[in-house]
Amino acid sequence: MAKKKILFECQACGHQSSKWLGKCPNCGAWDEFIELTTQQIEVLKDISSHVSQSQNAAISITQVKEDKISRFSSGNDELDLVLGGGIVSGSLTLIGGSPGVGKSTLLLKIAGNLAQAGKKVLYVSGEESAGQIKLRSDRLGSSFDDLYLMSEIRLDSIFTELSTNSYEVLIVDSIQTLYSPNLSAAPGSVSQVREITFELMRWGKDHQIAIFIIGHITKEGSIAGPRVLEHMVDTVLYFEGDSSRELRLLRGFKNRFGSTSEVGIFEMSDKGLASAKDISKKFFTRGNPQAGSATTVTMEGSRPIIIEVQALVSESGYSNPKRSATGYELNRLTMLLALLERKLDLPFNQYDVFINITGGIKISETSADLAIIAAIISSFRNRPISKDTIFIGEVSLIGDIRDVFNLEQRLKEAFSQHFLKAIIPSLPSNSIKGLKCYAIEEVSKLIEWM
Repeated sequence: MAKKKILFECQACGHQSSKWLGKCPNCGAWDEFIELTTQQIEVLKDISSHVSQSQNAAISITQVKEDKISRFSSGNDELDLVLGGGIVSGSLTLIGGSPGVGKSTLLLKIAGNLAQAGKKVLYVSGEESAGQIKLRSDRLGSSFDDLYLMSEIRLDSIFTELSTNSYEVLIVDSIQTLYSPNLSAAPGSVSQVREITFELMRWGKDHQIAIFIIGHITKEGSIAGPRVLEHMVDTVLYFEGDSSRELRLLRGFKNRFGSTSEVGIFEMSDKGLASAKDISKKFFTRGNPQAGSATTVTMEGSRPIIIEVQALVSESGYSNPKRSATGYELNRLTMLLALLERKLDLPFNQYDVFINITGGIKISETSADLAIIAAIISSFRNRPISKDTIFIGEVSLIGDIRDVFNLEQRLKEAFSQHFLKAIIPSLPSNSIKGLKCYAIEEVSKLIEWM
């Protein structure tokens, strides 16, 4: 008699093991391994065989015919920008984000836009009833004849509806609530999520239906479920932003049909999420100058955004001073403070330093280094910086100010917002009339300028 194959799977991340483990070696979760049934193991084999299927014979790349990608607009400029120009027919898009950030609101609004444009849309919700969705749809102004609602969690019932009527777009809210009768696992488990995502992907490719699925995220900020989900789908988008603030960022982490460098910026209002208008003025103020405030220009995708950096330096009553950064990398802040202590003999080992990026945005590039240092020194010396001055530049460990990419585009944005002075690493080749540029090569020159 053949020996029965035993397989255990972590319900937190999908890691598989031939024996039961108390702690998952992949994600570190405790008591999450469960034994898979023979039926579940066979389903996993079937999924793997379909995913790994390829052509038997290799073809010269010069003989391969290009796939024609057809796009259509979602009715929202920001979402079209992140998707690479619009929705691709037959694509599978996964949208993640923390609870209350606006995932369902955005997709319901997009569904209304598509239905208004004549696209037949099916909105499937396993969390809300059709009546609840209708109330929200009326508030968003998304109630149109071509938008169909379905409150269902069984995958076979959804496929029956898709087979009966020819839909062009399918929206699933959320993937963790659906249930496939092929598996005995509970809805939301790793096996169910993986099986359902694969079936939706296969259906969308075969019938050229654009599919959007909403995924819950873990406390670490990643999509709940196995990492294979992000490999199966065509596009992965993450919503960022505090639910208590009006601004939201939609950032692409994977896109087979476009760039992942673009970021969509939305604004929450009483009518739902809308494209943020005049975003340039959302992250800085033009009031009276105050100590500890400096302004810089960062690039979010292809667009420059002016951001205010705030710093607070206060005497520490402890042997180990505090370092805190909101929206900025803490390790880089520690490096800049060590540089100031070494190069400028500033005693920051006796002071607490706090950094905040206004507007709830997170800075991931190094072009804000010069503004961070300017804000820290301004707070330390209690000397305000003019609101008409902008700081752009990367600071190295040896104290040099390095050039950044798209400098001219950043300066044009600063000039359009009526800034008068720019502290930069080097003078641009094309000067901007009305904007005085000062080039500094070392951090010590910044002290002299201030």
